[in-house]
Amino acid sequence: MQPQHLQELAELESTYWWHVAKRQLITDVLAKFAPPPGLLVEGGIGSSRNLLEFSQLGYDVSGFDVMPEAVELGRQKGLSRAAVHDLEQPWPVEANSLRAVVLLDVIEHVAHPVTVLSHVKNSLRPDGAVIITVPAYQWMFSEWDRLLGHYRRYSPSMLRQQASAAGLKVAWMTHWNSFTFPAAVATRCWERMFSSRRTADFPRVSPRVNDLLLGAARLERQLLFKVGVPFGLSVVGVLQHAEPA
Repeated sequence: MQPQHLQELAELESTYWWHVAKRQLITDVLAKFAPPPGLLVEGGIGSSRNLLEFSQLGYDVSGFDVMPEAVELGRQKGLSRAAVHDLEQPWPVEANSLRAVVLLDVIEHVAHPVTVLSHVKNSLRPDGAVIITVPAYQWMFSEWDRLLGHYRRYSPSMLRQQASAAGLKVAWMTHWNSFTFPAAVATRCWERMFSSRRTADFPRVSPRVNDLLLGAARLERQLLFKVGVPFGLSVVGVLQHAEPA
């Protein structure tokens, strides 16, 4: 993440529909698969807004990020256990100690995601869970992804294969953010034909549109846990130990 994108994230994470909807989804998933109390680590803390939310839910939180600026921002917000750490290196936590690990749009940024997931597996309690989101559809890979530092986009099968290689199993998985899928596809096609993107800014929307998108996200969440959705711009999943630790 570029420092300017971190600043944008800090400005938007509390109100922008995409960040709010994803945070609401993740808190619902945590409540279902790894409710508090317990130790929770977020890999890739960004502006720390999510960690603050997880702390309010009752978790004992800490977080890692490769960006010193992100860690400093987290510490300014009172997260004393935010630390600079490369997720591809062994995690500085006790083995089998974490109730939950949260990786939100993170492993597409690393060269060796199985290595990261292996460190996660070693840190996870036998009854723990990894909550993970990744961008979907490699065929949508575009200048937006390159500007954000993505190595890849994901299919459910790719995420499942990487989890298995790290000794984890998929307990639950679905696409999400289906309601903006047509617009995103149209935008990617337009950019490939007619424009050259130079920034990875989030598209601004009016307060009314922001509220409408949050409403659509709420309706979608009602489906996710019942039947899932067959398509969407992201994949969300829950990973657990493949075998008892």
